[in-house]
Amino acid sequence: MKAIEIRNKYLNFFKRNGHAVIPSAPLIPENDPSVLFTTAGMQPLVPYLLGEKHPAGTRLTDYQKCVRTNDIEEVGDNRHLTYFEMLGNWSLGDYFKEESIQMSYDFLTKELNIPAEKLSVTCFSGDEDCPRDEVTAECWKKAGIPEERIYYFGKDDNWWIAGEEGPCGPDTEMFYDTGKPKCSAECNPSCGCGKYVEIWNNVFMEFFKGKDGKYTKLSQHNVDTGLGLERMAMLLQGKETPFETEIFAPIMDKLLELQKIDNISSRRIVAEHLRSSMMIICDGGRPSNIDRGYILRRLIRRMIRHMNKLQISLDELSTLIDINVENLKEMYPALEDNKEIIKAVILEEKDKFVKTLAKGEKEFSKEIENVKQQGKNIIDGKMVFRLYDTYGFPPEVTEELAAENGMTIDKEEFNKLFKEHQEKSRAGAEQKFKGGLASTGEIETKYHTATHLLNAALKQILGSHVHQRGSNITSERMRFDFSHPAKMTDEEKQKTEDLVNKWISEAIPVEHLEMKKEEAIRLGAEAMFIEKYGDVVSVYKIGDISLELCGGPHVENTSEIGHFKIKKEESSSSGVRRIKAIIE
Repeated sequence: MKAIEIRNKYLNFFKRNGHAVIPSAPLIPENDPSVLFTTAGMQPLVPYLLGEKHPAGTRLTDYQKCVRTNDIEEVGDNRHLTYFEMLGNWSLGDYFKEESIQMSYDFLTKELNIPAEKLSVTCFSGDEDCPRDEVTAECWKKAGIPEERIYYFGKDDNWWIAGEEGPCGPDTEMFYDTGKPKCSAECNPSCGCGKYVEIWNNVFMEFFKGKDGKYTKLSQHNVDTGLGLERMAMLLQGKETPFETEIFAPIMDKLLELQKIDNISSRRIVAEHLRSSMMIICDGGRPSNIDRGYILRRLIRRMIRHMNKLQISLDELSTLIDINVENLKEMYPALEDNKEIIKAVILEEKDKFVKTLAKGEKEFSKEIENVKQQGKNIIDGKMVFRLYDTYGFPPEVTEELAAENGMTIDKEEFNKLFKEHQEKSRAGAEQKFKGGLASTGEIETKYHTATHLLNAALKQILGSHVHQRGSNITSERMRFDFSHPAKMTDEEKQKTEDLVNKWISEAIPVEHLEMKKEEAIRLGAEAMFIEKYGDVVSVYKIGDISLELCGGPHVENTSEIGHFKIKKEESSSSGVRRIKAIIE
């Protein structure tokens, strides 16, 4: 069964079960500034999981485009992907465990025709904070899973919370038995041997963890589910990896044809990073040296490095993009619409990286002379890492150049430095990517409304060409990216700051409206990706100043915000400027 068939079956099944099909949110989050990319289906729905009314109702389903890059260096093995598609269904205070589990079981066994004996499930085992989830286990038995294939695990496996506090609850995970023999008598779904593959996760948000660490029952119980499309396609097609499915097969075949040196890991990296880069660019991402732009740059450059390893001419990039567009356009029609932009961005980044490699080689030549003068034949790891970190110069290229000069590199020292760098990056990524329910407090809410005022002020001061291109909020500051071709003058910055503070002092009510998307467009509502929204949209109106599609949260009156101050204005990427501001 092809991936698009699985997606369509999923959406149609839940539609028949009373769910409204909502469109995928863009990869670049519009209303969750706590993250770089949309990383899960629940992320765009945070305000509604917290109790805000969704325009489409209390039962929702969709497919969500996602990017996670915490394990980017792992891509190249048989399972890691940075871009993936998550199928999900939600109950916002509607049904709970029994109906959710029955629908999951029916979809797997009746729609996908997975034999019931292939399925095992896990439930929360309970601890001193919350009881064993016997209710979920009984629901599975009632649905058709026998007791011997129901397992219990602790919080590490079967509990969900975003961050340290906030809405949370037990989850139940569904596993597909691949038919491989058990690795031991104790082999079960928590084992990593490959016999059991997780295919679906249903989270039951029924508790709230307070700052004091205590758990209380939530008044609104929600269900949040996630099913990975690529993994399901792989299993149903009897493939060993996602790269053998129709999603990747055409590009993998072309790479095999073009390569001069065989390397399956490099082929997977090129195929995966090309698809991920194309999807990010399609949703408005552009390469830069910071945040999501840096992630995109890293994906493209890592792809180019591995094309070089395969000895595939970089002139083939345009052809590879064409193959991907043709193969994926049924699933993602926007790829065809944006094909020329995608090509322009990737090819421009390729040219920049080729120059970077040339700079790195020049720097390497200088360094190697010093090593020779010292009578050494080993290049220390610090130098290898500096070339990598400062110039983006791949360590394997340094190793090749060293070998040509009769030298080796200190791999052990490089790997140690690289691991430290990776751990720091991952720690930062966890902060950037955690997102979700734990990151919307009172101060963040004030900043969120302030972005609407700033957007409106910039339009008045700089012109109607200004549109939001992204934002990031912490409890200490806000960052706002917007389209504008030139650096702002000191006078423009001051005027913008004064105008925002004028509106704050005027104590303007912030109204939450729901309307047809066509009506919002007619009224001139601002939105980064208005075509991505459903038929009924959530709109926030601030007097006659601002009208934006947004999921919230917001203050009720501008007077609640405080004094707004611009701290810095700088370039974000080509044609995009960035303002950093605080509320005092």
